[in-house]
Amino acid sequence: MAGIAVRPGAGEGVEAAARREGRLPDAVVAVGLRRHAARGTIVNAVFQIGLAGLLLVRRLVVAAFLTPAQFGVWGALLAALLLIVFIKNVGVSDKFVQQSEADQELAFQKMLTIDLALAVAAVVLAAVALPFFALAYGNASIILPGLLLSTAIIANSLQAPVYIFYRRMDFVRQRALQAVDPCSALIVTIGLAALGGGYWALVVGAVAGSLFGAGAALIACPYPVKLRLDRGTVRDYYSFSWPLAVASGGRLAVGNGIMLIAARTMGLAQTGAIGMANSITGFSDGVDGIVTQTLYPAICAVRDRAALLHEVFVKSNRIALMWGMPFGLGVTLFASDIVYFGLGARWAPAIPVLQAFGVVAASDQLGFNWSAFLRALNMTRPLATMAAINVAAFVVLVVPLMIAFGLRGFAVGWLIAQVVNLTARSHYLSRLFTGFSMLRHAGRAAAPMIPAVGVVLLARAGASGDRGAAQAVTELVLFVVVSVAATAISERALLREVLGYLRRAR
Repeated sequence: MAGIAVRPGAGEGVEAAARREGRLPDAVVAVGLRRHAARGTIVNAVFQIGLAGLLLVRRLVVAAFLTPAQFGVWGALLAALLLIVFIKNVGVSDKFVQQSEADQELAFQKMLTIDLALAVAAVVLAAVALPFFALAYGNASIILPGLLLSTAIIANSLQAPVYIFYRRMDFVRQRALQAVDPCSALIVTIGLAALGGGYWALVVGAVAGSLFGAGAALIACPYPVKLRLDRGTVRDYYSFSWPLAVASGGRLAVGNGIMLIAARTMGLAQTGAIGMANSITGFSDGVDGIVTQTLYPAICAVRDRAALLHEVFVKSNRIALMWGMPFGLGVTLFASDIVYFGLGARWAPAIPVLQAFGVVAASDQLGFNWSAFLRALNMTRPLATMAAINVAAFVVLVVPLMIAFGLRGFAVGWLIAQVVNLTARSHYLSRLFTGFSMLRHAGRAAAPMIPAVGVVLLARAGASGDRGAAQAVTELVLFVVVSVAATAISERALLREVLGYLRRAR
């Protein structure tokens, strides 16, 4: 993986390549890929915010009709099925977006066949595994609703036509179709819950939403829906997807390992502290996901253009770092204030974890969307290697420190594991993009933070007496103002460029 391999046709322009692959409609090509990507980011952000709002409404409204025990059954169902469903979510849609077959109708039909086969396999596995999960939870009542809920996996596969519009970067149509599932699920779930359906309201609502979503996607599908199985395509998808399955499994293993070991060695209160810190800093992952989802089909469209790929990677990372670095370092700097003036003193043990997670959230913006470039270039094996490295770092570094020193040990171990993660990521990025330097990239991102962090530390050093909420708010305002001003000065050229795209996108 020494540098980007540029295939034949690399000399043509982006617009010509997009037309040749049938990747973008003429209207999009005419507008320009950069401007369309900028508009797509706005569309995707609005959708994600709206989806989060719908999920919040569903949780709050349904909670008024269900008992904690009924919610417990639903939680057990989700925990069981999420461990099964991940085998289906192994990058089939990513591979479809990445491919550039001459016959896109045939390519879609082959992708749909593979996705449905994986869905059926997941349902069969769920039928076999649910009794064992019921035994583990000591609750046989999860079996029947679990079997019904597993059918939604097949319905979700029938929503595959949305990937066609995603590949074309037709984000409005893609997101409109994807909105059918959660919106219909919300209506059905609340209606059944109000009628006394209990946890069955959540199960039936989820299944109904997936069926309505599948119906809308199939109606909008521009190609005939047929099943086509091709051994060569299966091999291509397997080669592309197995590293993504390993990476997903690695994340699940680490996440579940943290909570299990914390619960066993420190107790539920400390486990809750880790979960709370993760929920606060996890906001950055959601924003990163919006940007990465928007850029991925655009990256695939220009994957033959080495210089342009490098430009997209560096600029997208610089944009993410403009907000991600202040957010993460701000969480670290104001962790005590978040706890004492926001969450309450009972969350004080979470402060070191929150500080560590803030540093990790800030530093994780360095090359945050590198996996999208590897997927676009059909180089997914490094993702499996990275997953193995992260699991090993967790076992060797985090677990012993967590067991020996509790939350503080976990925080230190998590920071050391992040250094290992960034070192390995830097290695692969330097091979992928000739001349790329993670240290130089990090230095440019950290430069605006030096005066912002410095002014807060000076304010604290000059303060006297007990620390109050007014002082915390004053310091936060100082931090925001200085970081915004410093970023605007250091990245003024890139900001002008991005604002230009957004103005033309309206």
